[in-house]
Amino acid sequence: MSRTPLRIVVGITGGIAAYKAVSVVREFVKDGHHVDVIATEAALQFVGRPTLEALSRNPVHVGLYDDVAQVRHVALGQQADVIVVAPATANTLAQFAAGLAPDLLGNTVLARRGPLVVAPAMHTEMWENTATQANISILRSRGVVVVGPGVGQLTGSDSGPGRMCEPEDIVREAYEAVSGEAHHDLLGKRILITGGGTREPLDPVRYIGNRSSGKQAVALAERATNRGAEVTLVAAHLEVEAPAGVSLVTVSTAAEMHAKVMSMSADFDVVIMAAAVSDYRMDSVSGSKLKKADNGGELHLTLVENPDILKELVSSKSTQQIIVGFAAETATETELIRIGQEKLARKGCDLLVLNQVDWEQGFGTESNTVTVLAAGGDILDTATGSKMSVADTILDCIATSPFHNA
Repeated sequence: MSRTPLRIVVGITGGIAAYKAVSVVREFVKDGHHVDVIATEAALQFVGRPTLEALSRNPVHVGLYDDVAQVRHVALGQQADVIVVAPATANTLAQFAAGLAPDLLGNTVLARRGPLVVAPAMHTEMWENTATQANISILRSRGVVVVGPGVGQLTGSDSGPGRMCEPEDIVREAYEAVSGEAHHDLLGKRILITGGGTREPLDPVRYIGNRSSGKQAVALAERATNRGAEVTLVAAHLEVEAPAGVSLVTVSTAAEMHAKVMSMSADFDVVIMAAAVSDYRMDSVSGSKLKKADNGGELHLTLVENPDILKELVSSKSTQQIIVGFAAETATETELIRIGQEKLARKGCDLLVLNQVDWEQGFGTESNTVTVLAAGGDILDTATGSKMSVADTILDCIATSPFHNA
């Protein structure tokens, strides 16, 4: 959190995600900052002026010609330490990229002296449209901080890239934009991330698998890309879309992931093994569906161990390469640290990310709790929150490792 009181302009545009902007305003005010809200006419169709004024503790600014004597359309931008636009619709991004100022928000953005942070929110097709992507590229080239979008449930039954990031992530990015910290600290680094859960076939119909959704790996891929890295995601059965700008390689089984990762790893500065890889596979996969009537009420399976990808990566790594392992355990906090330290001793990786999982925690959820251990077993950091914020904590540990600047 920024400790010096800031003057912050929060621009809210006309999208269903405008309700999340309420929490963005609230967090800034809770942290002691002066917040001016500029809402477009369309935004007020989604969230009410009284709510925004109560939370910001200031009048909401809407009309371009309101308070002309105070030159409001220029003064807000000049005085702002940072402008945050959340949600930023496709139309808004296009206006910013073209330098148009049809309303108070557009004028304020053009008149600004501080950084601009935008949090896109729209349907997947709109986000992936070449016009929107071109506008995003233009804005990034001008130093605009683009937060997200995330991947997940949109309006209606749609799901995919285009979901506005969580308020805590937007607030964090705004503070970093003011301080100049963290952005592009992974510039020039090539990062390989594994994600999702592998599946081991029993027969053409059934498989042995796990409950990993790949959300944490996707969050890592997105944040690493935003911080300047070139990212490849080797993914098994993701339940969410891979972020834009990430090279996606799909696999199914542990053997396939092993083959891909080992063939590619030498070309990367960092390898993050966030996937839930099956420990065992069938000794022999049936060529036809196993029938219940054929087994006399019991089914006996013979399983063999899968390759230990993490251990092989460590044994073949270059001197300056960083290998990050993951350990998901159903254990108490004290036991989790002990298990992690033992795994570090066996595997020899540079960092190990521990997280507790159970029926309601870790797999498939929107949040996570992790502890990051250094090679010697010491605790480097802990994090609880959205998977995006957890991803940043993990990447912070990588970015500050002794290998990063070698």
